[in-house]
Parts: sequence; structure tokens; C-alpha cells
Amino acid sequence: MPTSTANAHAIRAAITRLNHPDYTRWATQTRKIGGCRQPIHLRGKVERHDRATGALLHRYTTRTEPDGLLRVPCKTRRASRCPSCAETYRADTYHLIRAGLAGGKGVPETVTTHPTLFVTLTAPSFGPVHTRAGNRPCHPRLGEPLCPDCYDYTASVLFNALAPLLWKRFTDALRWQLAKLGGLTLTELRRHLVLSFAKVAEYQRRGVVHFHAIIRLDGPTGPTTTPPAWATADLLTNAVRHAATAVTATAHGHTLRWGAQLDIRPITMNGELTEQAVARYVAKYATKAAECVGTLDRRIKPLEDLTVLPIRPHARRLIAECLRLGALDDLTDLRLTAWAHMLGFRGHVSTRSRRYSTTLGHIRADRATHARNNEITTGRLPLFEEDTVLVVAEWQYAGRGYSSGDALIAASLTGKPRVGARL
Repeated sequence: MPTSTANAHAIRAAITRLNHPDYTRWATQTRKIGGCRQPIHLRGKVERHDRATGALLHRYTTRTEPDGLLRVPCKTRRASRCPSCAETYRADTYHLIRAGLAGGKGVPETVTTHPTLFVTLTAPSFGPVHTRAGNRPCHPRLGEPLCPDCYDYTASVLFNALAPLLWKRFTDALRWQLAKLGGLTLTELRRHLVLSFAKVAEYQRRGVVHFHAIIRLDGPTGPTTTPPAWATADLLTNAVRHAATAVTATAHGHTLRWGAQLDIRPITMNGELTEQAVARYVAKYATKAAECVGTLDRRIKPLEDLTVLPIRPHARRLIAECLRLGALDDLTDLRLTAWAHMLGFRGHVSTRSRRYSTTLGHIRADRATHARNNEITTGRLPLFEEDTVLVVAEWQYAGRGYSSGDALIAASLTGKPRVGARL
């Protein structure tokens, strides 16, 4: 459909929506989801019954909503898909990370006295790449190989695929080394301290991931207890250096290890690297993926023609290598075909150890409780004693996104750029 025809269709659809009797309620829903690009459409109801008598106390149904739908945010973490929901995820991650450094949300402020490092584990070299971006479109881009035919695309893809395994082996080796430096067995170490961490994966322009990690030593029950006096920041630094060089992972005849560039810096409240700076840095990359490499933010479809995809040549070769290696029997477990759009990396972008601080689930539950209390305060929801009420909910997925006309109006209501969508 020509652009002018599509715009005219969107304008007519927008006018229809604006003149509809339920427009005010539709606009309220749209503002409430805060500029989400791809809101989820739900049909269903929620009923609250008295547990003792079975009497119906309150009912909400989407039958009275515009189009018979409730629109809720998509809640993606990826900024390339929905900047609005990704910003919520970024903010939640920031508070989670900062709580593990400065206290709060159930973590005592004494955690600031625990030895804590900010560690960056990088990938090795797979061939020389451009380290300076060209100033004209015809110039090579930052991170692209100087000699594409000489670049080790196989090792690059396998490193991404094995990076989660390398991280696990790194943390295991770190615990063993801490026990050795403390003159303890691994079992004895657990009675003296635990290793807590939070990490995020960042894609370098050349298409490989490296990990930024906050590594902290706690007492045996976590951040509420103090580690032993011998567990210092210097001892932790030495253990990190040893563990980073000691671990390897092997696949398809390639032995992969961390790169030689290892950055270890202490985190302090008032020093060069503060808890706020670290929390901001980690939270920023928690909403990103491989976009900086010039790849797609969706999975590659079977038999899809890579030559027509809007991706950079370097990313195209990395994806092609994922597909080639994914067809080999000895690499089936790496699921390289399914994760070709991520250039072989299939781990979680952001992870935390169990005792690092609070969880995203707890933060979201707190926000839901706040929203419910606000509904009660404003009279939109009756006040019930939760233990006396039985909640029965029935929901069905009914699509996502905006029509072209609704996208126009949503952009004006929320101040977000217009994006079309499918139902």
C-alpha cells in the first residue's frame, strides 16, 4: 500500500476513534499503559466472592471496555521493541542493583562495608577490527573486521554460546580459590561466607558479549551478616584474577576462555566508582541486546533469505555462521539456529545470585500493591479483607498492538513516537 494511502487510512481510522462514544475510556486506558508500543489485549473478568457465603462482592469485566478489551503493557525489557516498558525495567533494575550496594529494600545499610568489586570479563580476539568509526557512509564501521575473510567467525559464535558456561565455571573457580586463600575446604567456606553477584551482558560492536559483574562477599547468611575479617577486597581481587584465567570451555575443537583484558575496580560510596554509577551502568545494558552490531531483534525464520535482511554485512556473516554450526550434530545442544539473531548468545542478559538483594518480582509486587491501594483510596475498588475474599479470574489473549489510527492518537496522548502494529 502506498504511503499516502496508508496515511489517509490511518487518519480516517483515527477520526472514527475520536468520534466514538467510548473514546474517553479508551484514552484513559491508553494513558495508563504509558506509551507502550505493543500493548497486550485481554478479554475476561475478575470476580471477588465472600469466602464464607459465596456472595459476589465485586466484578470487573472487559465487556464494558472499548472494543471489549483490556489493554496492558507488554513489559518487555528490550528498548528496541518498546522504550516505555524497557524504561520501567531499567528503573527496576537500577533500584535492585543499588539496594545490593547501598542497602534498602530489605538489605541493611551495613552491606556498604562488605568487600565489593566491579569486574569486567571480556572476550578474546578473533581477528583485528576497526577501532575508529569512519566519518563517511562508505567507511568501515566500528567493530567490523579489518579482513572479514581472516576473521574467526566460528570461534566468535562459539564464545557467545559458551559464555554462560564460562561464567558458571568462573564463579565455581572463584569459590574454590576463596576457600584456598582462607585455608578452608569448600564446605567449610559456606559456613564463613557466601559469594553474591549481579551481572549484565553487553555486546561489543564486533558481535561478542562481555560481562560486567558486581561481586560481593557476605557473611554465611547473606548481606545481613558480615564476612570474616580475612575476606578483604584485596583477597577477592586476587581470587578473581586467578579464576578468570583458570577456566575454559570446549566445543567443536575450539577451546574458549576469557580475554586478556580484565578490569577489576572496587566500589565505594564516595570513591571514584560509586554505587549509583555502577547501578546506572548495569541497568542501562539490561535493556539492550545485539542491536549495536546491526542485527535483528527477532528470531530468524526458517529458510529466510539473509541477503535481503536489513542488517550489516558483519552481522550477516555471524548469523550465517550460527545457522551453519547449528546444523552440526555435535553442536545441537547450543541451539545456535534458534539464537542466530543473538549471534549465538542464549543466556540471560541480566542475572543475580539468590542473596544479592531483592528481586524484580518483589519490586513488581510492591508496585501492584501500590496501584491496588490507590484504586481503593480513589473509590474504584472496594476495600476488602484479603483473607476473606476469593478472587476468581478468567483471561484470554486477544492480540496486541495498535491499529494505524489508534497509533496516531496514542502518540499524541502519550508523547511517544507513532508506531504501527498488528492485531
